[in-house]
Amino acid sequence: MSERTLSQYQREVDAWIRTVGIRYFSELTNTAVLMEEVGELARLMSRTYGDQSFKEGEDRDLGMEMADVLFVLICLAVSYTHLTLPTKRIV
Repeated sequence: MSERTLSQYQREVDAWIRTVGIRYFSELTNTAVLMEEVGELARLMSRTYGDQSFKEGEDRDLGMEMADVLFVLICLAVSYTHLTLPTKRIV
């Protein structure tokens, strides 16, 4: 399996939203959704690696929570005309 670039993920998310998701949410709504998803990831991290315990039946899929965060970030990036990451500044 080959690795995908950010641009490829953006094209895939864009195609999904245009065919299945109907439309993009506004940047403000996506920011609020992002905060919600980051909170869900933080809750799961706290239960997995911290002092909190899981409740019965609670989801334990860290990968899925991270994917949710990434999906919303990609939606925001597409909103800004396929934003590219300034990798030289962040790596």
